[in-house]
Amino acid sequence: MSTTAGIERAAADEQPEPKKRRRRWLAWTVVALLAGWAVLRIFGWEQGSFLTQLMTVTPYGAGLAALTALLSLLRRNRRAALAAALVCVAMVAVLVPRTIAAEQPVADGPPLRVLTVNLFGGRSDAQTVVDLVREHDVEVFSALELTYEQVEQLDAAGLKQLLPHRVLQPEFGATGSGIYSKYPATELPGLFEPIGHNMPAAAVTLPGGGRVEVVAVHPNPPLGRMETEWNTDLRALPSASSSVVRVLAGDFNASLDHRAFRDLLGRGYVDAAEQVGKGLTPTWPNFRPMPPIIAIDHVLADRRAAVRRVEILDVPGTDHRGVFAELRLP
Repeated sequence: MSTTAGIERAAADEQPEPKKRRRRWLAWTVVALLAGWAVLRIFGWEQGSFLTQLMTVTPYGAGLAALTALLSLLRRNRRAALAAALVCVAMVAVLVPRTIAAEQPVADGPPLRVLTVNLFGGRSDAQTVVDLVREHDVEVFSALELTYEQVEQLDAAGLKQLLPHRVLQPEFGATGSGIYSKYPATELPGLFEPIGHNMPAAAVTLPGGGRVEVVAVHPNPPLGRMETEWNTDLRALPSASSSVVRVLAGDFNASLDHRAFRDLLGRGYVDAAEQVGKGLTPTWPNFRPMPPIIAIDHVLADRRAAVRRVEILDVPGTDHRGVFAELRLP
């Protein structure tokens, strides 16, 4: 009788406890969700507002997959640990190239130093912006969320002397934008049809007669119904051209993990930060004490141009970091 009872107790001990079963179920649920995330990112299948926003934080998804693998291994759930590790590897594979500087094309044209800053509806510190323009010898400045008041503040801080030529479309709210230039600039109306925010385009004539076309980019964020407008705006931006050099600079509300942004790059551009191994450096939201977590501000250059240097810059008063890129044009 006692022998039978001992056998029954041993059999019961071998069966998974309800708590253990729940942990395994939770681990596999997390692994399945992360695997779905990785598949959507790799194949560019995200659709709708939620999944589009989810792609922006893919770098943190890779970290979550690594943590899931570690916890599963500690709990002796080796299969879940292996599956989570494979998901982590898949995500990391699309992230690592952004941390490695790419070989640059041979470009013997004039240099072009570009700065872009989202001015947060005119709340950025104008003196800091002008100091950055002076320090980095900026030749083209793409200003987003430019208000009438901030135009005056920037000029009062000395921007008019540094960048006297401009194509401005300021507004009273967040929809204003502008292009400031050290060299003569002519507006290019009709280059494309922007939606939501003002996105001026200008032809800048460089010393020696060269010319570069610049667009101040600021589509609506892909929130709710605006996700459709965001996609439409990115598709509407002009492609690179063999007959002219184009630079797109601004707050794209998009990262390299968005299919729509990668499609734009595929039309003849490179992301300057990615080219120098800084593609994972976040630019938003730059609220202290909260650090920025995602990279949505970019300078895109014609792929024939060489990217010499990129700096991600803090600007007091705005929730975005600025992006400075030094290019050598073809």
